[in-house]
Amino acid sequence: MFNCKAKTLYDDGQHRCLMYTDLVKGSGIQSNQFLIIDGDHEAVIDPGGDLTYAPLSIEIGKHTDIKQLDYILASHQDPDIISALGRWLMQTDAQVVCSKLWARFLPHLASSYLDGLNGAAPLQERIIALPDQGQPITLGDSDIYAIPAHFLHSVGNFQFYDAKSRILFSGDMGASMCEGDEALAVEDFQAHIPLMKNFHQRYMCSQKACALWANMIREMDIAMIVPQHGRRFEGENIHRFLDWVSELSCGVDLLTQGDYDFAALQKSSRGLANV
Repeated sequence: MFNCKAKTLYDDGQHRCLMYTDLVKGSGIQSNQFLIIDGDHEAVIDPGGDLTYAPLSIEIGKHTDIKQLDYILASHQDPDIISALGRWLMQTDAQVVCSKLWARFLPHLASSYLDGLNGAAPLQERIIALPDQGQPITLGDSDIYAIPAHFLHSVGNFQFYDAKSRILFSGDMGASMCEGDEALAVEDFQAHIPLMKNFHQRYMCSQKACALWANMIREMDIAMIVPQHGRRFEGENIHRFLDWVSELSCGVDLLTQGDYDFAALQKSSRGLANV
């Protein structure tokens, strides 16, 4: 039914990082989902909602017993990140890792697990609520680091750095608008800018937040930056992207009083008609 194929980002025989780029069909925005396997331990990153649940769970089942999944890592709270949480909780034994700011909202997505119904562990026992500074997460013989990326774009936002592969799974930072079969490595950085500029100007909080984040990333040993939408950055394009986003005016930098103008709204000729 589903014609999907994992793209291998890293594989040393013991540790693997797989990416799925073409699970979203129809009107949904293209998004990437990730599976990290270390021996007999697995973590899925930003698995998404109903659009991706069925095909992703089928694809994961080709590599491992989905019931034994260790972690569901959620960079933030958006629907394309974790809105199918209830289904993942039902089908797996995984713990959910997310910001402490969003952990208290997860019951809205999986209320049936609050009281441990039908023998299931209560929801609060399956959540790892990350402190703002982040923390390491042990997966088999490897470590995944939840690193802070707050306000890029969510107020409680994390990215996940896989120490073994040296891949940074960067969530919406670095995202670009393209189709799944185009979600490859960036080759021409200048030509790629138009695919991501508008997105970053709207979804990233400010140039200050981008620059502080980039300063942190420059100190890390990174082989790839792989966002949740679009193409990934490798080699010199990692540095080109960090330099570009560090200087980008975005978010609150671009606001003017004209963005908060009730008088102009009152004069608008457009309106919703009574039905």
